[in-house]
Amino acid sequence: MSTMNISLPESLKSFVDDQVSQRGYGTSSEYVRELIRRDQDRQQLRGLLLAGAASAPTKPVDRAYFDALRAKVKAKHDDEQG
Repeated sequence: MSTMNISLPESLKSFVDDQVSQRGYGTSSEYVRELIRRDQDRQQLRGLLLAGAASAPTKPVDRAYFDALRAKVKAKHDDEQG
């Protein structure tokens, strides 16, 4: 694992310290890693949403579509369970 040192104003350091103690993180590094992971997830989701918005329209989604999707997921789950 690599090390990165950051400088924070005292008010931000106090905020981080409070978050660490109140939210059950072991260290400030754990808290910062979690924030970075969440930001990565948000960026990935944003990219997927933008790609979806830019894609060609498909046929309307109706109840039958969701019923078929549920059946497909259930069948896969049942196969994995043995």
